[in-house]
Amino acid sequence: MFRTEDYLDLSQFAFPGLFDGCGRVWEALNRISSFVKVHLKPHNHGTTVGSPFIGADVQIGTGTVIEPGAVVKGPSIIGANCEIRSNAYIRENVIVGDGCVLGNACEFKNAVLFNGVQVPHFSYVGDSILGHNAHLGAGVILSNVKSSKGNVTVAGANTGLRKFGAIIGDHADIGCNCVLNPGSIIGRRSVFYPNVLWRGVCAADAVVKLRQQHEVVTRRQ
Repeated sequence: MFRTEDYLDLSQFAFPGLFDGCGRVWEALNRISSFVKVHLKPHNHGTTVGSPFIGADVQIGTGTVIEPGAVVKGPSIIGANCEIRSNAYIRENVIVGDGCVLGNACEFKNAVLFNGVQVPHFSYVGDSILGHNAHLGAGVILSNVKSSKGNVTVAGANTGLRKFGAIIGDHADIGCNCVLNPGSIIGRRSVFYPNVLWRGVCAADAVVKLRQQHEVVTRRQ
């Protein structure tokens, strides 16, 4: 249960070794920092526009564009042909695949993005793993810390992690302004309607709908 291969296509990630020996997919989160230290080869083969900030311990692939106002603090590894848009904030221990979009006012920390991930607007991605071609709509928040004390649990199991945002499977699409509570596990190809507040495990190929009831009245003069 919660095996890496049930959620993620490792052929769509340059560093599948990160997941070697992981009994459960979230176990990779504790390995990101040490893995980056071993595999990081600092260089910038991309293109900068204006004057973004790029730290010393950052690896950027060919064809990637870093726009003005972006901050790539590092240590981080960013693949080829990505868009790092204005005011993106990439903190420590982030691994980004090829062809990804890290957008305006989005923050990333201790996270893994497989090839083709799109996070284009106003999102927080902390202590999380996003699978191949996963997409976050504008304003999606992957909450990574419980308000109460103790480690994050998944289906009653203690993950051993105080900080754990979400695992989002390949091709899943999370609608605008959704909030995923700590330890959320989202199956492949699932779709969330906008404004969903989610906690727990979502099966593959699910559609999570939010139904609202509106009351429209005549404005008083």
